[in-house]
Amino acid sequence: MAKKVRSVKKRTVKKRPVKKVLKKAPKWHAVHLKGSFMLMAIVGFLVTAYLIFPENTTWGMAFLLVFGAMFVASIISMTKEPLPEEK
Repeated sequence: MAKKVRSVKKRTVKKRPVKKVLKKAPKWHAVHLKGSFMLMAIVGFLVTAYLIFPENTTWGMAFLLVFGAMFVASIISMTKEPLPEEK
């Protein structure tokens, strides 16, 4: 006895066109950094330059790069910050 095979008809589903919604990126603004952040960048740079760099050049350059980037970030934060309103 042979089994009968039923043919199944595939359903076709109409795809709706997808609308792309592009959101505008928010305007860039600098974040306020504390004065201690700049102080740590300066102290870290000086300590690294005098103590770490002469002993190990690779680690010294890495730390100098990090503390230099911290200092640049604090300068950018300081210059882009809005002025306080006068009373």
